[in-house]
Parts: sequence; structure tokens; C-alpha cells
Amino acid sequence: MLGIGTIAKKVFGTPNDRLIKSVRPLVEQINALEPEFEALSDEGLKDKTEALAKRALEGESLDDLLPEAFANCREAARRALGLRAFDTQLMGAIFLHRGNIAEQKTGEGKTLTATFAAYLNALTGKGVHVVTVNEYLAKRDAEWMGKVFTHLGLTSGCAWNGMGEDNKRAAYACDVTYATNNELGFDYLRDNMKSELNQMVQRGHNFAIVDEVDSILIDEARTPLIISGPLDDRSELYQTIDAVIPLLDPSHYSVDEKTRNVSFTEEGNEFLEEQLLARGLIEEGMTLYDPESTSIVHHVNQGLRAHTLFQKDKDYIVRDNEVVLIDEFTGRMMSGRRLSEGLHQAIEAKEGVKIQPENVTLASVTFQNYFRLYNKLAGMTGTALTEAEEFREIYGLGVVEVPTNRPIARVDEDDRVYRTGTEKSAAMIEEIKAAHEKGQPVLVGTTSIEKSEMFSAMLTEKGIPHNVLNARQHEQEAQIIADAGKFGAVTIATNMAGRGTDIQLGGNVDLKVLEALTADPDADPEAIRARIEAEHEDEKRKVLDAGGLFVLASERHESRRIDNQLRGRSGRQGDPGRTSFYLSLEDDLMRIFGSDRLDKVLKTLGLEEGEAIIHPWVNKSLERAQAKVEGRNFDMRKQLLKFDDVMNDQRKVVFTQRRDIMEADDLSEITSDMREQVIDDLIDQYMPQGTYADQWNTEGLYADVIENLGVDVPVMAWAEEDGVDDEQVRERLIEATEKLMAQKIEQFGPENMRMIEKQILLQAIDGKWREHLLTLDHLRSVVGFRGYAQRDPLNEYKNEAFQLFEVMLDSLREDVTQKLAQIRPMTEEERAEMLAQAAAQQAELQKAAQQAQDAQIPAPSAEAVADGFDENDPTTWGNPGRNEPCPCGSGKKFKHCHGRLT
Repeated sequence: MLGIGTIAKKVFGTPNDRLIKSVRPLVEQINALEPEFEALSDEGLKDKTEALAKRALEGESLDDLLPEAFANCREAARRALGLRAFDTQLMGAIFLHRGNIAEQKTGEGKTLTATFAAYLNALTGKGVHVVTVNEYLAKRDAEWMGKVFTHLGLTSGCAWNGMGEDNKRAAYACDVTYATNNELGFDYLRDNMKSELNQMVQRGHNFAIVDEVDSILIDEARTPLIISGPLDDRSELYQTIDAVIPLLDPSHYSVDEKTRNVSFTEEGNEFLEEQLLARGLIEEGMTLYDPESTSIVHHVNQGLRAHTLFQKDKDYIVRDNEVVLIDEFTGRMMSGRRLSEGLHQAIEAKEGVKIQPENVTLASVTFQNYFRLYNKLAGMTGTALTEAEEFREIYGLGVVEVPTNRPIARVDEDDRVYRTGTEKSAAMIEEIKAAHEKGQPVLVGTTSIEKSEMFSAMLTEKGIPHNVLNARQHEQEAQIIADAGKFGAVTIATNMAGRGTDIQLGGNVDLKVLEALTADPDADPEAIRARIEAEHEDEKRKVLDAGGLFVLASERHESRRIDNQLRGRSGRQGDPGRTSFYLSLEDDLMRIFGSDRLDKVLKTLGLEEGEAIIHPWVNKSLERAQAKVEGRNFDMRKQLLKFDDVMNDQRKVVFTQRRDIMEADDLSEITSDMREQVIDDLIDQYMPQGTYADQWNTEGLYADVIENLGVDVPVMAWAEEDGVDDEQVRERLIEATEKLMAQKIEQFGPENMRMIEKQILLQAIDGKWREHLLTLDHLRSVVGFRGYAQRDPLNEYKNEAFQLFEVMLDSLREDVTQKLAQIRPMTEEERAEMLAQAAAQQAELQKAAQQAQDAQIPAPSAEAVADGFDENDPTTWGNPGRNEPCPCGSGKKFKHCHGRLT
């Protein structure tokens, strides 16, 4: 019997159906304009852009301009790329413009969809950011879709790590800017460390379209972006602790894989005390429970986590004597990204590589709070519905499922569950062999490098040719994916999130067209596309006859979205295909989430070796387990955000104040208010209200007035005068300090004094903010223990963080007042020395900020740069081999330098 909800949906349709239905008239309106825009010349398309931009500036709403703007953009894309957007792409773009997430299946053309919403919103002149998950996609999309924007008379650019400040500023000044989420976040933080407005590269946060929005706003949102500087080198400590960990046996500790935590048992603590005492890390008579042992206990815990929870070739790889983290969702290397609180150093000690110093936070922001800076936010992905609640709650984004251009013809088979991993692997190899023999392309999905290489070895043994895509083959990923749909191809891939390249049956036509247009920019795009499509037609027909792409997954991921992303690679644009998940009770997800009961059931059923259980109930059970993990991860991200929101409110205040200071011409009023506040605090401290003159601490006041205000006034004599109260002392101090500042203005000149005030204010804010961040980090690490005293850790954090912020502001006022009181005109020698120190400090700060980011391209050395080499023009790079020195003069191999980006 059908439920009431099911009956209602049949009659009224789902909310999603109603949304799709509501935009169909708008799509028809755009289609009706097509003949009119087809008749326009290339100049006519640009003139139309100017006319639309003028109407937008005059106050006409973007909603009213949408039909004409979309019709103009569709025609430009057809002429520039040979692509005419489907109606479903127009629908997706409408939802993007309205500030939603458009869920479009793999192969439905999200990259082109984004250009419509970007074009419409760029008409305001405030800029649009299109956000991608990696630099390869940012550069590819900027170049590819840039042709459309050029046809429309708009500018587009790409901001990437390692490019010069001037070039980056120019990229952000474009109408449409492509960049990675990391680059945008780091540029925001770096901008708020600059000392002058004209040094900043970003020009505001108007509208952002986030590609692979679930990967960026959910998967990567667990870890904040941090710009940090190095602390003292403590390599010896990590190595000493690392030598202790292998001596532990399983009775000394417990590991919780669900929460990724470790803890020592009572027996383990006793053993540790003996070992640490023997190595001189704790003193005789001390225990691990003493406050002095806190730091050592923390590092021992991190050492144990490094050994028990972090696996080589799954969580990280060792490359060029360096531990490089692997993104668990995309399988990509995260060069430059480091684990905090000494955990990365513990892994480096475990692997015996060079231990980099720990870092202190200079600036940080979470992706949640960065992307909430935008006036309007939108996103695209193939898999967002499973996380719709989180998108709505955290970002206020709705999720709309956009229909596919053609009906899905893919067959999704029920999961097959085997008792052991060995049985599962053997069955998978037989399945791959059978598909390969009939020419059906196979995509094998794995969850780690280790497993992808294990399958590769097994296929090699069977004589089956194949490609492997994991973090080690990172640079060739686009080509490997593009070839994965060819007749008889077998591809092993570690995660498929955010790859940005379609697996097209018979080979990727778009990639071939892009390569042809890059080689010959003046060629006719439509003619090139027609030629390449004709060449691919025979190959595609053979693949279709073989059954289309077969996606074979080696286990379930803890997130349903990742499984759906892998599944979505098959059945693109109505193509046939099939997907199947092969599981075993030894898989991580099955092992951690209740495989014991299932194992008993399978034994009761008398399951023989090599036999699998296949039933829809198994699928449902697994999805429930995955939903539990997703819920737990959501709670973790929500908790992170609640704590970061406290810091974010303070961050906004500090960053806003910095900007106001940089924009102001005269800050004398602010510094005067600060001085008066410092005087008020001194009076309150040494001459409390309601006390008599003989109770005043005039000696203490006199010493502090000299130290903080820089004036030598007879405070003690004033206090002995008849009828003098605290208010009169306050007024005399203000008068004395104003006279001192007037003298300084006369010495330095008004203009120089204004500049000095600005620099002192900015330096003081930056210094105090860095100290405050460190204090909050320490507070955050210990506040959880308040829960044992029945006090809410979050409320405790909020209250103490607010008090610390007030203390920081008081300290800031004192610091600025004291420095202004102490300045004096410098000698020529002193001036030269100060300028050199300031330049070195700024360079060190920028270097620390740059090092905190993804791997960068070294600046070329002038002597070794190839003749005519231009950083931004690949045509000037020549044709060096992958292993030859890079023509930029960095000294690196081409494939590790500029070659990794081409």
C-alpha cells in the first residue's frame, strides 16, 4: 500500500520537480531569442554586452536581463567553442544565478553551465570568481571558457600559486577570475597582512560559483587554511619519542578508528614513564599527570597516532625526502599542506625524513567562513543531495537536481559481498578479464594507492594492459581519464572526485578539440569538432556494442557521494553502462561498522569460498552505515564552525579595522582616543574612584606615565595640591601628552607623522592578533576538559575568547601609545638600518605565507632563463623533454616545474 507522502508526490510532484517546472518558461524565452542573436555579428555580441552592462548599472535587475544575457552567451559559446548549450545547462545556470547548488550528473557540461551565470553577474562590474579544486582545472577552464568571454567583450583571468603579485592583481581585476579554493583563501589572508591598499590583490567578494562544491565546502571544510611561521627546531624530541613508540605493545594503548583517536591504558602510562625517564624527557619524581608533562604527553600521543592511524601510500606518500599528504576524497597529493600540532613532524620522524620545524599561526580562516564573505554564492556538482541539509544549514544554499539532457541508461547492480579480501580481488580480476576480452572499457575504483598498485600487479600477471591513476601519476590524470573510454581500455583510479575531465566512449572529443585549438588558435572550432567527431564515431560504436563503460569499485567509501561520483562516470549523456561494487568483510567500512553480525549470518547461510552474497538489503544496510559516518562528519564540521565563528567575529573586526586604517589619511583622532583611554585606565588603577588622596599610589602612576606616555610630569606634587581630584590629574596628563605629540609633529612634519602613526598601528595590530591567535589555539586545545566539570566547552570558549579579545585591545592601546611616545627623529644610519630590517621582516612574512600553500614554482634565476621565456606564455617555453631542466631556470626537471601545469 502506498504511503500518503508517495501518493502526494505522484499528484503534486516533488519540490524539485516544481522548481524545474518553474524555470521552463524562462528557457523557452531564451530559445525564442536565438534567431535574433544568431543574426548578430561578432562585434554585435560585444555591443550587446555593453548595452546590458549599461542597463545593469542604471539599476535594471539581473533577473530582467537574464534571457538576453543567456541568449548572447549561448551564441558566443557556439562560435568560440563549437558548443551549443542544452536546455538543461540553461536551467542549471538559472539556479546558479539564483544562489543555489545545481546538481548535474557527470558529463552534463558543468564547465559551460557556469559561464552563463558568471557572464550575467559580471555585467555589474563587481567581478565573479569561479572556484575549482585544482590548478590544472583552473588554468584549463580559464583558457577554454576565456574564449567565450572574449567573444562577449569581457575579460577573464586565472589566479594561481606562485604567480607575481602584479599578475595576480590583474587576474582579480578581470570580469571573471578562475582560481582554486586554496588560492582564494590564502590571498584573502595575505591581503589582510599587507600594509598598504595598493598591495592587496583581491577587490572584494561579490559572487562565487564553486565547482565540485561538495568537495570544497564539505570535504575540505574540516581543516582551516593557516598561514604560519616556523618555531624553534625540535627534531631531536620527535626522533626520541619516535624510538619509544615501536616498544609499545597493544595492551599499552587503545585505538578508536571511528573517531581516529588513540589513548594510553594505565599499563601504557607506567611503561611510558619508565621509557621517558630513561631518555631524560621527564625528570626523576615526575609523572605523566604533572602539569609540566603536558607538552611531552601531547607529543607522545601524536607519535602514537602517526604510527597507528596514518598509513603510508594511503594517507600520505614519501616523495623527494618529504612527507606529502594525500586527499582522502580526491586521491590527489596536497603538496605544501601540513598537519598541525606536531602530527606532521611525528610522521616525518616515523618515515626517517627531514623533520620540518613546527609552525605558529599568523593568520587562519575556515572555508566555511571564507565563502560566507561572498554577497552571493552558488555551486555545481554531480553529488550534493546527500548533503543538502548541511548546505542549507551552514551556507544557506538550496540544492536543485537538474534533469539530464538524455535519460540515464546505466545499470547499477547490487553490491557483491565476499568473506575475505582475497576472494573479492580474485572475483574482480575475473570480471575485468571478461569485460576486457569483449572490448568493454573498465574503470576500477580503489580507495588507496596501495590497493590500486596491488590490482595493477594482478592485472600485469594476467597480461591485461591498463593505466593507473593515483597521486603518483597526478600530472597525467587528464590524459589517463580521457583515454579511459576507449575500446578495451582498463583504468585503475584512486578516487574520482573533481577530476574535471569526462570519460567519453571512444575517447574524449572535447579534450582533442581543445588540444587542436591550442595548436592552431585561428582554426574554425566547428570544423575541427566535426572532423574529430567523425574520427571517433567508429571507435564509439564499437564501445557501445560492447556495453559502454563498466565501473567496478573495490569497496565502499565512508561517504555515499564519493561512491556516486565513481558511479556517475558511467552512463554519461544517455550512454549505456553498468556499475558494480565488490566488497569484503575485511574492508574498512565493513570492519568498523558491524561486519561481525554479517559474518555470522554468512557462516549460518553456509557461504562457500569465492561465493558472494547479493541482495538489495545489503545495499540498504551499507547506506545506513555510510549515513552514520556522514552524520558524524557533519557534526565534526559543525563543531569546528561553532568554535571558528567565535574567532571569525573577532577576525572581521580586526580585518575591518586594518582596512579602515589603510584607507584613512589622518589617524590622529584614533591615536588620541587611545591615549585618553590609556590615561583613564592608569587613573582608575592608581587613583580609584571614591578614594582619598592619601590612598592614591602616585609613585606607581608616575613610573607608568613615564613608561607609557613618555612625559615627565610632577604627578606626586599634583596629588598634594589642595582640591585636586582624579579628574584634574587626568586633564593635566591629556594636556601634557597632547603637547608632546604637537612637538613630534613639528619635528617630523605633519605628513610624516601621519605615515608613522599608520605604520605603528598596523604593526601593533598584526603583532597582537598573532599573539591572540596563539592564545586561542591553546585555549581551544584545553577547553574540552571543562566538560568533565559539567560546563559547556563552547560557552566557556566564547566567554574566555571575548575576555582575551578585550585584553588584546587594551594591550594594543598601550602598545601604540607607548611607541608613539617613544619615537624620535632618526639619524641617517638608524633610518637605513630600520628600512633594511622592515624589508627583511616583510620578505620573511611573505615567504612564510607562500610556504604554507600548495607546491609552488621557484622564481627563475636570471642567468639560467631560456631566451624569450615568458612565465605566462607557454608558446615561449620551447619543447623540453619531461626530464630535462625547466627553461625557467629553476633547476628543477620540467615535469616537476612548469611542465606539471601543462
